[in-house]
Amino acid sequence: MSGQSQARDNDRVAVNPHPLVAELAKVLPKDRRFVAYHLSTPPITTEPLCHPPAKPLKTYCEKHFLAISIDAGKEEAHSHKQVLVLALEIYIYTTSFSTIIFVSKADSTGYLNLLDLPKGSPSPIREVTACFLAFLVANRRRPAKQLVVNLFARSQSQYLFPGSVKNNGKHILDDRGLVKWWCKVLNSLLEGDEYSDVRKPWDGIHGYLIVPGLDNYETRAFLPRTGTAASNWTLGHPLEKISPYTKDPSTYGHIIHPRSLIPTYPDDPKARFIEELEESTPEKVKLLSGWRAPKTLDQFWEMMSFRQECSSGRLTGFIWVVFEPRVTSQPDSSVTSFATRLRKRKTKKVLKGLIITRKPQIKTHQGPQFPKVTETPYYFWPENGRGNVVLSDNAYKRAVELLLHLEFGTLEQAIASTARWTKDVNMGENWTLEIVGTRETTTPTTSSSDTSGAINNLSGMVRRKRGSDDQSTNVTDSSTGVVNMLDGGLVRKKAKLDTSNTADTSAQGLDQGHPAAEPETKVNVLGAGLIKKKPKAS
Repeated sequence: MSGQSQARDNDRVAVNPHPLVAELAKVLPKDRRFVAYHLSTPPITTEPLCHPPAKPLKTYCEKHFLAISIDAGKEEAHSHKQVLVLALEIYIYTTSFSTIIFVSKADSTGYLNLLDLPKGSPSPIREVTACFLAFLVANRRRPAKQLVVNLFARSQSQYLFPGSVKNNGKHILDDRGLVKWWCKVLNSLLEGDEYSDVRKPWDGIHGYLIVPGLDNYETRAFLPRTGTAASNWTLGHPLEKISPYTKDPSTYGHIIHPRSLIPTYPDDPKARFIEELEESTPEKVKLLSGWRAPKTLDQFWEMMSFRQECSSGRLTGFIWVVFEPRVTSQPDSSVTSFATRLRKRKTKKVLKGLIITRKPQIKTHQGPQFPKVTETPYYFWPENGRGNVVLSDNAYKRAVELLLHLEFGTLEQAIASTARWTKDVNMGENWTLEIVGTRETTTPTTSSSDTSGAINNLSGMVRRKRGSDDQSTNVTDSSTGVVNMLDGGLVRKKAKLDTSNTADTSAQGLDQGHPAAEPETKVNVLGAGLIKKKPKAS
């Protein structure tokens, strides 16, 4: 039994609460209680994102999973029953050239309405997503290294919460709505005061958006309508700017084929297309001239518009936010590195002597391979940016796989699934991060009339008057009597009729097609389509 508990201890490492709690509290509604669950893995070696033209770059991948839950009971302020409302899965790829933060999956259950937030208050889902991305950007910044936030927006009914599509409270965005939503989320990293501290260390930040199958005029409609959106966003892709192979022509050449410029991610629409191109092209041809078709990046995106994910009424938006580092002057860096390499070659030790055999050590389990060094030329793994629970890669996969086999169709099922997932992930130990929001919720004010005898505007076209004129229509006095008139844009001009008896003007006005002017009664202003024209009296 002790060996089993020791194996569990080696499978995960608990970390003290980190600054993510304080950052999330700033964007969540005031005095509302949330619980966060943050999982992560150490950096492990993985396949390069692009097909290299020569020697592949050494690439590391670090995985993060953030889940948010709320109290399930409306009548109890602090219920012990929790229900998951949001989950995010993010991969961080690092090389000696750059850091790429890829948003793999994002999903909600639809039970956020249990909070009964005021109408018009900011969406906690959008605020948490932007805050978590900003948190990772701030804690994964490396000096003189480019950082890229990348994702593709493709609508699906459910990504991480099985059965949540059955919940009527879940609002599922279509493809167009999802692309707009992600542009708003990432736009908060480009402008505004909320994440200004995150932008300060960078030399420049710019966003890119491309939707295969749409021209620039149609794509521009997805960008936020702000004053600086035109300068902060480019309708296109930055693949040449973020590729390490274009920065070193002496090593990789001046011509880089598209197959070496396009990164591929898990469940990526581009990855399936690239896999087909790789299989249909011989290996020698790929190394010499790349694919037979397409030959350029523009041709690649044009061919992507005919793929299943980007045609037949479906849209897929590809979004990048590129953070350019500040340039630091490092003269003679190449000379220094070259001299260092020569020195290493000269001081290489040659092993001599007898080979002493050692007895093999039998291992009962395989523990996670946590790196001993937190910063290398290939990755940066600070303690502040880690999850509350750090799992090995296999344990992380089991935790996410468990969530994909639960049920969130009803509230009772979601509560039971939440309890099981939170207990099984950390072997029954408490690993929650309790958050109490501090953000003031502001609701838009609606203007209303302060008079009791308000006019019922049936047409929706009449501008209501204020003050003493609010209870009466325009009245024109003449020598023969009083005539009630509507606005000129509502009715056709009619002949004036003499009325001597005004005792029952309300009924007469409705019979004649005119609303009566009575100061102390409620007046209905009829639209032009509701008034029947009376023939003129001969």
